[in-house]
Amino acid sequence: MARNLMISMAILVAACTQVSMPEAPEGQALFAENCVQCHGTSGMGDGPWASAYSPRPADLTRLSANGVFPKARVLSVIDGYDRTGLPGKDMPEFGLLLEGDTVPVDVGDGVLTPTPRPLAALLAYLESIQAQ
Repeated sequence: MARNLMISMAILVAACTQVSMPEAPEGQALFAENCVQCHGTSGMGDGPWASAYSPRPADLTRLSANGVFPKARVLSVIDGYDRTGLPGKDMPEFGLLLEGDTVPVDVGDGVLTPTPRPLAALLAYLESIQAQ
């Protein structure tokens, strides 16, 4: 009986301390701090520094192909893990900047991957600005 009570209490504590997933406004603040100079406030690649780059920064409102937002690819590019096939090499790596507590993110494969909260927040924002 005491064992069942302890298990129930442990489940209750775990449920109360679940990590809240970041939402788009949290990511928008990070975007404003780190990305607007090149990608612009709209994310369309029209920031004040954009004209200095060849090729110009990507239009981040058009990342979804066939209505599917490529979460794993976007995370890899932002943190600098994989930039295979990207034109230019001017985008800084933000992996070290976006460290911190982790949240579980499903990038489309059904597996929850621990992802630094700021990176997950930026991902949520980028997904929210996709052109329809």
